[in-house]
Amino acid sequence: MLKTRVITALVLVSLLLPSLFWLSQSSWALLVAVFIGIAAWEWGALLCWKPQPRVALGVLVGAICAALSLLDPSSLEFRLGSTWVAAAYGLSAAFWLILMPFWLRSKWAIGGARGLLVGAVVLIPTWLAMVQLRALGPAALLGIFTVVWMADIAAYFSGRAFGKHKLAPTISPGKTWEGAVGACVGVVVYGLVVRLLFDIQVLSLPLWIVVLFIVTGVSIVGDLFESLLKRKAGIKDSSNILPGHGGVLDRIDSLTSTLPVVALFLLLVQRSA
Repeated sequence: MLKTRVITALVLVSLLLPSLFWLSQSSWALLVAVFIGIAAWEWGALLCWKPQPRVALGVLVGAICAALSLLDPSSLEFRLGSTWVAAAYGLSAAFWLILMPFWLRSKWAIGGARGLLVGAVVLIPTWLAMVQLRALGPAALLGIFTVVWMADIAAYFSGRAFGKHKLAPTISPGKTWEGAVGACVGVVVYGLVVRLLFDIQVLSLPLWIVVLFIVTGVSIVGDLFESLLKRKAGIKDSSNILPGHGGVLDRIDSLTSTLPVVALFLLLVQRSA
């Protein structure tokens, strides 16, 4: 199992890095649209849909993202620009920062029109953020990816070493408060090293640390949300498209919550500068 996971991870990295650094912005937007289309196909599994409607959903969402990039080229730039861009980020931030604590506490299910609406709020802003953040530079988007990966890795090892108090036992029994604390520590250390190495001064040091804590918390929330949906649907993984890893949604669950929130925050900082 570990060997399969490692091989799949190496293949993914070998595809991601050249695409991230060498594709044009428009080509990157279309590639990410395909990626989000696959995630939408998996979202259909969380809605307990049959195979054909799931394929239709994946094609539809991927086509919507591709159409947005072609019809509104300004959305490929790092700016709020069109009204729909601001609305997408605003809805995403409200969903993850305001509604999600109540959702996780009440353990609401998704289905019907609600499931489609939630899927749109989760997936389309993720596509938008992956495209716009890349406009800042491939290294910038990779750096944000690394923050989320660092949170996952630090949470895993600190949870294994010190975990005793369950974070959300009825949603994801393996997650602990100790793991969450370890994630925060790991991300802050990583963030401080990056700030020092690249002389990042866009925020004061105290605010930089606060933002790192918030980003870590949002990433954990995204992970818990997908765990809840899979538990409701009675499935272990969103799909088996990535051997040893499950599905695309299993790999980007934390990114769906983190990327739009980070993008909106940076855009607001940019506008206030």
